[in-house]
Amino acid sequence: MLISFTIVALLALILSGPANAQVHVDIGIRLPAPPQLVVVPGAPAVRYAPAAPANFFFYGGQYWVFTDGGWHVGRQHDGPWIHVAPQFVPRPVLMVPVRYYHVPPGHWKQWQRQAPPRWEHEWGREWADKRAWKGRGDDRGDDRGDGHREARAEGHGKGHGRGK
Repeated sequence: MLISFTIVALLALILSGPANAQVHVDIGIRLPAPPQLVVVPGAPAVRYAPAAPANFFFYGGQYWVFTDGGWHVGRQHDGPWIHVAPQFVPRPVLMVPVRYYHVPPGHWKQWQRQAPPRWEHEWGREWADKRAWKGRGDDRGDDRGDGHREARAEGHGKGHGRGK
């Protein structure tokens, strides 16, 4: 009888625990008030914060921050922040040109500022294949394509940070 109770209690803990839990992370960004947001030209569903001290965007009713090579999402300007795997970042957010990233990684400086970041180079071919991401050039560094046809053809969708 004691063993049955222990097993049931253990199963209850397992089933009720981490399934709904989300890990909030501190990304080191402190904004005392919501930042002023400006529409990203060519991506009207996405806004960016020109005065924020980070790569700070707003899309789908959520704030998106790209820092330390990864994406974080929060419903409020000051978090709490949840780390988002690359495959779940909405395409319109990924299509924002490099010029709207205030703190781009150093190697982005060689990329065209008016084109989106080269995510396929950041996250690899497997990520690009799963997302059906059309590269803007090839592995030789050809960066002539603009990558915007894809966003227009697909539309801006309704990204919620938990799906494509």
